[in-house]
Amino acid sequence: MIKNILLFVIFSCNLFGIQRDNADTLKFIFDPDSIYLNVGETGILKVKMVNKDGEQAQSPFLIYGQPRRSLEASPRISDSTGYAEVMVKPHKPAMLKLRVRSVAVKREDRVYGAAIVEVPKPKLKKVVFADPKTSLYEKTSIKMKVDVFDEANLIRKDVNVIYSTSDKEIAEFDDFGNLKTKNIGKVILTAKANELESQLNLDVIKNPIKKLSINSGKDEIRTGDVLHFIVNAFDRRKNTIADAPIEYSYKGRAEYGIGFPASAQITSDGRFVAETAGMYTIYASSNGLIVNKTIRVVNRNVAKELKLIGHGLISDVYTSDLWLWPGIGKHKGKDFAVTGTWGANGEAYFWDVTDPSKMAIIDTITVDARTVNDVKISEDGKVGVISREGASNRKNGFVVLDVTDPYNVKITAEFNDDMTGGVHNVFIYDNHVYAVNNGRKYDIINIEDPYNPFRVGRYELDTPGHGVHDVWVEDGIAYSSNWADGVHAVDVGGIKFNEKNRSKMKYNPFLAMAGQGSPGNPVKLGGMADPNGHNHAAFPFISQSTEKFYIIAGDEWGNQFGMAGGFHFLDFTDPKNPSETAVYQVPEAGSHNHWVHGDTLLASYYQGGLRVVDISGELMGDIYSQGREIAFFLSSDPDGFMANRPNVWGTMPYKGLIYFSDMNNGLWAIKLEAVSYTHLTLPTNREV
Repeated sequence: MIKNILLFVIFSCNLFGIQRDNADTLKFIFDPDSIYLNVGETGILKVKMVNKDGEQAQSPFLIYGQPRRSLEASPRISDSTGYAEVMVKPHKPAMLKLRVRSVAVKREDRVYGAAIVEVPKPKLKKVVFADPKTSLYEKTSIKMKVDVFDEANLIRKDVNVIYSTSDKEIAEFDDFGNLKTKNIGKVILTAKANELESQLNLDVIKNPIKKLSINSGKDEIRTGDVLHFIVNAFDRRKNTIADAPIEYSYKGRAEYGIGFPASAQITSDGRFVAETAGMYTIYASSNGLIVNKTIRVVNRNVAKELKLIGHGLISDVYTSDLWLWPGIGKHKGKDFAVTGTWGANGEAYFWDVTDPSKMAIIDTITVDARTVNDVKISEDGKVGVISREGASNRKNGFVVLDVTDPYNVKITAEFNDDMTGGVHNVFIYDNHVYAVNNGRKYDIINIEDPYNPFRVGRYELDTPGHGVHDVWVEDGIAYSSNWADGVHAVDVGGIKFNEKNRSKMKYNPFLAMAGQGSPGNPVKLGGMADPNGHNHAAFPFISQSTEKFYIIAGDEWGNQFGMAGGFHFLDFTDPKNPSETAVYQVPEAGSHNHWVHGDTLLASYYQGGLRVVDISGELMGDIYSQGREIAFFLSSDPDGFMANRPNVWGTMPYKGLIYFSDMNNGLWAIKLEAVSYTHLTLPTNREV
């Protein structure tokens, strides 16, 4: 059964049809075509999208600053005639761009334009030694960190800093700012940037270290295992020196081939991880003394097979996200799925997957939109929500559904208030919808009565040029992915700490901090910025093997080869001092959404297929190179919307299977199995 809010055909003719027919003749006119502003100043640019006759295109266009967090632009979308007066405010010095693009179903139909916002570099204000040391042992090395601030109070990374000492016999800098102490005495350190300089008095004291010992506790580990080397330093009386500076290095010989150098990593605090099987010798040195230990690294050997269970082909449109849930009421004992569509006709498909080998579409909901990007079902299986972008009337919110009967899904309500930019992602938690819209915030909507939703709260970033892409809610904590702003953890009703839930609190430190927030009053608990500006998805992860708490931050961007990106493991075990410890990235493919099941990462990797990754144990370094990949599945189909081209969008584990959606060919179900060596066959295009 197909239901329609409004025929998408109307929208296609009035908006997208215009842009497709005139994609080569539409253009943007800027007045002025460039502007000169200082950091923090504001200016106005008038922008029109016109056709070949110079008439306004009568279609809206999107507006944004580039790079992210550098240029604030308002509004984010023009009026319906194709005109906007844009206020711009730069926050960094550079040749910035105010960028605009038309709205079109297909990327290739979009029309782009840009105006230059020239922002000069502010004058330098001061040079500061960061984390200064007042004393160091002789015959040690340290990297001195200096921050250079300008008059806009920005830390300038583009300024060359020259280091020097008052006495090179006592201490001396190399060309990279590393200080090596030589002899006992007092010395003045100088850091100079242009005409500014800062000085630091340093006392080089006698090094008491007379003996070193090294221990690791293990002589053999697997690739990807993190080994902690413990080095003890002693004075001449055999007393332990707690603050002894230790320098680490390693030498390795690979097991494979003819003895190639082995690849590994060791940190300044003695944590070691290897990517290549072989023999490694780890060296620790201080005060001219050196100790070493040799260990063996073997292959991780976690490979398994992925078996195809079922495939529901969609060949006429792009498929977006998915969700699965168990039936209720008269459908108890059955299993269902929903998938969205991208750049199509505003459709969401409902599936019976009780027998995953024979999954079938049982109902379709069609709304006024070009894209149903995201789909979610409530935990009780009663309410569904689908996002909406590209509505003909610019009411781009979300649609609430009654899914108690998946064979006869009913629309109960729309929510469009202040969501003209389109809802890209949604999440349902505790009778509330968390809806990301306009690229800058997420709204919190009460759907306890699915026929009468209403807004109760909103979370918006407070940084310039900000943008929220996705949100995930678990145990009353909302984890949002925010491009350059990275990830945020927000209390929206988190479990308050008490004796009864102590065991749970000890694993997720944000829960111990929660208790003040609610859907109507979101309270930020912590976060971590993304220096690359690509954070696209966030998933909380409590390691089953280490009890460490991570947020896995997926990033996404495009390059000349297509989509790119990976997954960053952010250790939030100490939420006040988070750190990135590991990265998983498939070099030839681009990342999208992900899920963690136990200590296994399920990664949707666009053209790289569905990747299954072992993330057990302590995580450090390049996970892709450590042999942690368990299996991958390339979901190509000759009858797909784009034939024989995998493009995995999202994934979800459900009842022992792994389900995932592929943009080019629909819904899939696979099963992870132990490797069988009783038969060896060449993989097909469906099974790897």
